[in-house]
Amino acid sequence: MTKQGLKIATIGGGSSYTPELIEGFIKRYEELPVRELWLVDIPEGKEKLEIVGALAKRMVKKAGLPIQIFLTMDRRQALRDADFVTTQFRVGLLEARAKDERIPLKYGVLGQETNGPGGLFKGLRTIPVILDICSEMEQMCPNAWLINFTNPAGMVTEAVLRYSSIKKVVGLCNVPIGMEMGVSKLLDVDHSRVSISFAGLNHMVYGLDVFVDGISVKEKLIEMITGADSSPSVQNIVALGWEPQFLKALNVLPCPYHQYYYKTRDMVEKEIKNAETVGTRAEVVKELEAQLFELYRDPELMIKPPQLEKRGGAYYSDAAVRLISSIYNDKRDIQPVNTVNNGAISSLPADSAVEISAVITKDGPKPIAVGDLPIAVRGLVQQIKSFERVAAEAAVTGDYQTALLAMTINPLVASDRIGKQILDEMLIAHRNDLPQFYPSSLR
Repeated sequence: MTKQGLKIATIGGGSSYTPELIEGFIKRYEELPVRELWLVDIPEGKEKLEIVGALAKRMVKKAGLPIQIFLTMDRRQALRDADFVTTQFRVGLLEARAKDERIPLKYGVLGQETNGPGGLFKGLRTIPVILDICSEMEQMCPNAWLINFTNPAGMVTEAVLRYSSIKKVVGLCNVPIGMEMGVSKLLDVDHSRVSISFAGLNHMVYGLDVFVDGISVKEKLIEMITGADSSPSVQNIVALGWEPQFLKALNVLPCPYHQYYYKTRDMVEKEIKNAETVGTRAEVVKELEAQLFELYRDPELMIKPPQLEKRGGAYYSDAAVRLISSIYNDKRDIQPVNTVNNGAISSLPADSAVEISAVITKDGPKPIAVGDLPIAVRGLVQQIKSFERVAAEAAVTGDYQTALLAMTINPLVASDRIGKQILDEMLIAHRNDLPQFYPSSLR
């Protein structure tokens, strides 16, 4: 990296999230001098890439910044000599997500993008692609940082650490920053005054303590979070509210995704009802994206439209660009990221990926040690880490039995029999995106 300007490659550049990223680079240009931004996509995403790319160029032109934006289907060209590579792609597009959500619901099991069977299959589809990208990075930009926003971010980071030689990888999620924003809104204080001590896994992270101006407000906050309207939430999860006595006993701040584990039956019933009425989240998002891309087409539009926040990607640019800037500038500030545990959470293997508050340096994140997780949450986190590890192995090997094991040890799957039925149906539904399970002669 030189101070003369950075080359950044974004895989999945045709995503509806990309204007968030562009806005982030524009806002932080003085501290993060991006020279070239390469937006990469696949042929199926060409039209979206061209629409988003044209908007990105208009945004940069309006800002008067010398950022060159390139659109390409050639991943290797985009990766050549890149300083940072960001990933935000979806294998199988939203159609695959809709299958992940609908098929498990037929069996009375949660259908969701990153949890349960849906999370397993998103990992099975995504991990081989991310490992291909890592292999190309080793050749084209061996010194680059990989900043992964592709879900399931924890499992993907785990796979990169375990099955590639890329060690300069950081997984990122907007849930922790969304929780910080939710807390600041709830307490009516500026976000800059709030800090949360995060520890756990992606979409399974807890706020062990919450501070305003360095003073703990956790107990006050838990008192406040007693109803559906007051709990920090995210766009793609309907908050059902917590039992006050349960939350006080838990004595840590859960993330919105914990509702799937602590309120499983309620959430399954809610998802079934939604699927029968408004549609699954993937189907809702498909409509939202169609509206967004109509907005993006407007040649007069030169900013990120506010409607994008309904998509669920709020604060993405804040999180992603803040992280890149902190690495580039060796800021040594504290941010929640997915990185190698290295003993910070003693309840989990040292070589595993965890989501944790870390000091961000030019050499990457240095996780802040928290010791053992509280006994009340330790077992669930360990169970999900076992699931992630086995799922990553299944994604790499294409082994049916390993995939069945991953499916069945997930706490959201009721039995091995139901797990096998879901696995078999989803393997058929996704066969075009699972080459490791299907030799070419069977496809």
